[in-house]
Amino acid sequence: MHHNTPLISTVVVGLVLAFVFGALVQRVRVSPLVGYLLAGVVMGPFTPGFVADQNIANELAEIGIILLMFGVGLHFSLKDLWSVRAIALPGAVVQISAATVMGWGLGWALGWSTGKGIMFGLALSTASTVVLLRAMQERRLIETERGRIAVGWLIVEDIAMVLTLVLLPALAGLLNGDAGAMADWRALAWPIVITLGKVAAFVVFMLVVGRRVIPWILHYVAHTGSRELFRLAVFAISLGVAFGAATLFDVSFALGAFFAGMILSESELSQRAANETLPLRDAFAVLFFVSVGMLFDPAIIVKEPLPLLATLFIILVGKSLAAFAIVRLFGHPNSTALTISASLAQIGEFSFILVTLGVSLGLMTDRGRDLVLAGAIISIMLNPLWFELLGRFLKDKEPAASGGIKPAGEARPVPREPLPISALSNHVVLVGHGRVGSVVSRALRDAQTPLLVIEDNPGTIERLKQEGVEVITGNAAAPDMLQAANVGAARGLLVAIPDAFEGGQIVAKARAISPSLPIIARAHSEEEIAHLKFHGATSVIMGEMEIARAMLAQIASDAAADTAEPVGSNRPSAA
Repeated sequence: MHHNTPLISTVVVGLVLAFVFGALVQRVRVSPLVGYLLAGVVMGPFTPGFVADQNIANELAEIGIILLMFGVGLHFSLKDLWSVRAIALPGAVVQISAATVMGWGLGWALGWSTGKGIMFGLALSTASTVVLLRAMQERRLIETERGRIAVGWLIVEDIAMVLTLVLLPALAGLLNGDAGAMADWRALAWPIVITLGKVAAFVVFMLVVGRRVIPWILHYVAHTGSRELFRLAVFAISLGVAFGAATLFDVSFALGAFFAGMILSESELSQRAANETLPLRDAFAVLFFVSVGMLFDPAIIVKEPLPLLATLFIILVGKSLAAFAIVRLFGHPNSTALTISASLAQIGEFSFILVTLGVSLGLMTDRGRDLVLAGAIISIMLNPLWFELLGRFLKDKEPAASGGIKPAGEARPVPREPLPISALSNHVVLVGHGRVGSVVSRALRDAQTPLLVIEDNPGTIERLKQEGVEVITGNAAAPDMLQAANVGAARGLLVAIPDAFEGGQIVAKARAISPSLPIIARAHSEEEIAHLKFHGATSVIMGEMEIARAMLAQIASDAAADTAEPVGSNRPSAA
């Protein structure tokens, strides 16, 4: 029996194709985001075969936008922004302005109105958060000065785009060349004042009420001990605040979700909230990119080759030159300027949100939308190549600066910040500092045992450093992490993370470094025990089994005590 299920078919086909194309592009070292966009192209109306319901895809994309912006808010850090404010703030503003002017110029050459040209330029001005952060993490640049500048720059861009999304509906009449809007400045100013007033009211409400209520709700739910209820609470807060912001204050879903995440980021439960919601956030983010890909007409590559090349020039060269110039103007070295330029030479999520809003407001033509989408897909694909070229340039400069000669044919790796090898020896390397790892860490420090921790939670890392514990930031399964921890000279490795698959990778790499190293890992099932031992773990502890043994030992001890109790004893009753 045939069932008309457009929602199910859109979600299922979208996720399946996103997985297939994401896996394929990942094999060639391209961001999976490109694969998600290609999946949307395949199931869109411009290619043969299955065509998904665009209206349903757009509604799913709205949820994806809410969760994406919630994630941006969760990782928003005023502290990080403040530390690089002197360059990030003017740098981002200049770069956005330069890209907008270049986009307006291209729009003018294509015969578009001023408003449409400005909208086109804005869509080309903002880099992808996903792509930039991944590039920084893969090259271990997040903790470096250039990494902090790039992330701070990105935060300023995100804030500017959030404000743009809020103000665009009020400015749509002016940008569209509405004669009435341009003639009567009061008629133009009033909607802007009303919009800013609503935004201000929402911000005040969130800072006064939300800052107290949201953390209180999460702490209350966390103390119930229900993981499912906590996860549901986080989703209810993110989606509920976004919906309430749009309904009560007439501001965008994006701004509401951003503030919900920002308020939640101040709570000590923020990291847990981020971890609990990550799978669903990723799933809806994938559907968002798929829905954007459905809007793209691949024929524009053939129909509009010159405008597309001009668009790519703005993204890959124009933005990069503006970023390079201002970073050098502030006295930073070429390596920092080039790294930031390469990081920003792409566009992503906010560009998609802007073109979607622009089309709905009449500020973006279908032709402009397709040029932005094509520019996004191609620039994201070329971004790893940009870093490779940067790596070759920097590697060529290093021998020249030192007077050395580079051997012919030697591989030139992508620039990667080197990890210093720990000076500790006869120490314990602890992977993971969660519920189990923190208990182990405390006991080892009480026993004055030399300890090194590998952790990727920023809050935990900062706390451990303040306590004087040596920490290496990142995933222990990543290349060179265990060498940096000097596991070859360690007395033991404790793998305290709950993910047995990742734990197996860590164990195998450690065993390859030191065949005699004692390695103790944790597991949750017999299959995980077998998996970890197969990869070389010396011993594997299953929490449930240890709890059962402790309970049996305790009941046996109590029974023995009862048997040995003399008649007439004053031992208090268990009741």
